[in-house]
Amino acid sequence: MFELRETALEILLIKGVKAKVSRVYQLYDDYQSQKISLNLSRNFNCHNIDLPGRPNRPELVPPLSVPRRKMNTAEGRVSLLHSLAHIEFNAINLALDAIWRFAEMPEQYYGDWLKVAKEEAFHFSLVEGHIQSFGFSYGDFPAHNSLWEIVERTTDAVIARMALVPRTMEARGLDAVPKIRDRFKQINDLKAVEILEIILRDEIGHVLIGNRWFNFLCAKDNLSPITTYRELARKYCAPVLKGPFNMEARKQAGFTSEELSLLEDGLI
Repeated sequence: MFELRETALEILLIKGVKAKVSRVYQLYDDYQSQKISLNLSRNFNCHNIDLPGRPNRPELVPPLSVPRRKMNTAEGRVSLLHSLAHIEFNAINLALDAIWRFAEMPEQYYGDWLKVAKEEAFHFSLVEGHIQSFGFSYGDFPAHNSLWEIVERTTDAVIARMALVPRTMEARGLDAVPKIRDRFKQINDLKAVEILEIILRDEIGHVLIGNRWFNFLCAKDNLSPITTYRELARKYCAPVLKGPFNMEARKQAGFTSEELSLLEDGLI
């Protein structure tokens, strides 16, 4: 019988986009059908492995070097969709990484992140399909690697990963996606609007999963979530959070009223 965490690592190493997406779907189905075992205690030696597996394209450049294109051109609209596809592809990888890397978490933790991987694969497929309807493909535009860089910085502690990837980097998407959706609504691209509404709905759930496990780990060690988050953000050089914030979505995603108040005041 295959094992979940080992298979997640194997899929993470796959470079081909279609193969990776297909294997994520298969792993999810097999795990739900109890065809996959789960070893909670195994630690992996991956010091010499280059992660994640990714295609040769897109070219990865610094964030400020990603060209800014206007929405009033077809290429500009596709470029924005491409940036979303790249985020979703990285999100598949970060979910897989959360599964294999961190041992001794409750069984539900691994099921939660497998669900995230499956949903991110679905998002990627939706966005890439829309890109292809314009005659382009994933990889046709440059992209940056900021999301994966924070994944790499938090390989040593699951509490840091939960604090700074879903609760910080992915939560920024809760603020950004409605604005992007409205830009596509203005040009009457209803397919893009539909896709972005699916992404926003599911990303609320993904951030909620991050909050659930961050708060679980804080409670386990009798830590203050607010103080701990501040310390982790400083230690791991997390990006400074800037508004405006989608407070309703963040509330649905499990942030407390105290956290949201501090966030709005720039104190967290």
